[in-house]
Amino acid sequence: MIFDHKGAEVGRHQLEHEQILPQSGWVEHNPVEIWERTQTVVMSALNKTKLAAADLAALGITNQRETTLVWNRKTGRPYYNAIVWQDTRTDRIAAALDRDGRGDIIRRKAGLPPATYFSGGKLQWILENVDGVRADAERGDALFGTADSWVLWNLTGGTQGGVHITDVTNASRTMLMNLETLDWDDELLALFGIPRAMLPRIRPSSSPDPYGMTHPDGPADGEVPLTASLGDQQAAMVGQVCLAPGEAKNTYGTGNFLLLNTGEKIVRSDNGLLTTVCYQFAPRDGGEAKPVYALEGSIAVTGSAVQWLRDQLGIISGAAQSETLAAQVTDNGGVYFVPAFSGLFAPYWRSDARGAIVGLSRYNSNAHVARATLEAICYQSRDVVDAMEADSGVHLEVLKVDGGVTQNELCMQIQADVLGVDVVRPVVAETTALGAAYAAGLAVGFWSDPDDLRANWQEDRRWSPAWTDEQRESGYAGWRKAVQRTLDWVEV
Repeated sequence: MIFDHKGAEVGRHQLEHEQILPQSGWVEHNPVEIWERTQTVVMSALNKTKLAAADLAALGITNQRETTLVWNRKTGRPYYNAIVWQDTRTDRIAAALDRDGRGDIIRRKAGLPPATYFSGGKLQWILENVDGVRADAERGDALFGTADSWVLWNLTGGTQGGVHITDVTNASRTMLMNLETLDWDDELLALFGIPRAMLPRIRPSSSPDPYGMTHPDGPADGEVPLTASLGDQQAAMVGQVCLAPGEAKNTYGTGNFLLLNTGEKIVRSDNGLLTTVCYQFAPRDGGEAKPVYALEGSIAVTGSAVQWLRDQLGIISGAAQSETLAAQVTDNGGVYFVPAFSGLFAPYWRSDARGAIVGLSRYNSNAHVARATLEAICYQSRDVVDAMEADSGVHLEVLKVDGGVTQNELCMQIQADVLGVDVVRPVVAETTALGAAYAAGLAVGFWSDPDDLRANWQEDRRWSPAWTDEQRESGYAGWRKAVQRTLDWVEV
């Protein structure tokens, strides 16, 4: 996506890539396909807008955060498919950490519970199960990264001097970075048996000192400074201009991610939320780059539940049809769908849970299942909002929303009904990409300061609650009951 000074979209190109599901609970991506698609979308967006590298002030990257890749520094070839954040093959690694007390060290230092979600366990799995990786890693020839590192290494030349870095937001999702020092932690690395030599250098999320330049022979067909990298949910915080303590947003993508800015203070959660780095912007005057932190509620399956209706059940032909089908009924007809395909993330953190559709009677139709899918997106967000209020004492007055699912207006109305607060979508719903652009542009002075960004934010649509308090609490009680049916389903 290409943006102008007003934060308006100038051009875009996007492509879906393959979801590889080798067995139950395993989710992979092909790193080579990701890099090929990245090159295609960069070239296509520039061609469509008739822009060249010289027309771009800076480039920022945003990515799925915990997805784990390992590749060879000399050949550029991945050793294995990327293990996606939703993958649960590391459930035994996570459970073992929690059983013997090491989980408390990870919570204290990294702000995260031991869970299949994060990169550390996935990297340990690759080191233990893929031939040759450990020996190459100890020599410094096998490189680890989340998707940002892989794309950035390739953009800056790959085997011809590619830069191996990540930013603080992505590093904070590995279980390997210390939240206070913002560096890889030797004690955490030892817990997973990970050689430091394979790790990228950690940089601020936005830096006037570029990470590197795009390679002249690459998809941009010229040199553009790479000055920002943020994990997708932190990028959406910047895109929604949630830059002050107490500001929050909810991004609806493959999963759902609700973040609350807690300022320069590390807030520990007692209610199943994650403590994470929100962003770190290096000032242009060379002053200290102070980190800003956030509380996060991560939900594994929301938009991907709609994909499941399309790809696995075949009851819709496209995501937009989920709204049409669900609108054929006025309520869920007693049906609840808990899409715990990857276990339950926040605030439960139960890797033993699996998906369940409950409350079915002969009366129910595919429309009720479609409606229950949209409601599941909203009820999972309610779980997280309640936990966030308990941790922070901040009562949500309005929910800023973004991401693909926000185009489903029925889903957003249900979200307002379930929460009992107004839900607001900005004009640019793709705030993840916008946030990466903002962070890159701030680094080079394209935008002078955050006030410039606030001036760009515009409301597109607002949904207000229509349910009574009684409807709201009755529906939520049914949801909580349904969640209980998903627990203790698999041994971990």
